Amino acid sequence: MKKYIRVVVGISFISYIFALVILLFIGGRGYRFSDLSLLEYIMSSSNLVPFKTINAYVQVLINGSMNADIPLKNLLGNVLLFLPMGIYLPFYIKKMGRAGMFIVSMIVMLFLIEAVQIVTRRGSFDIDDFILNMAGALIGFGIWKMVMRKG
Repeated sequence: MKKYIRVVVGISFISYIFALVILLFIGGRGYRFSDLSLLEYIMSSSNLVPFKTINAYVQVLINGSMNADIPLKNLLGNVLLFLPMGIYLPFYIKKMGRAGMFIVSMIVMLFLIEAVQIVTRRGSFDIDDFILNMAGALIGFGIWKMVMRKG
């Protein structure tokens, strides 16, 4: 039974990584052509102010000045996108079961993802995306820890 669970989790993990790569680097957004140099593009497409986007979306939700789909998809989507990572990493890598190792690994991974998105012009560098993705990963990690304590 344990081998069966590992195979099923392995298939779901590969599917998750595949979907993540498509969502973050391939699908939807596409290459953003611009006459700007890479440095100019980075400067114009980056948000380094924590909670700037999050606060704007929360305000939109409160005052109803925009269709709620956009802020909800952005806020919840960024949290849910990395929630599975908080479960998969400690499942496959024992060292990731320690909070410190998990947090450091996620920080490095998320910053690399944001950097690749901006350098390849497949997105922007948004510290709020990082914060929401990290929150999702930590929620997943918390779920993992609770399940492991019970099991």
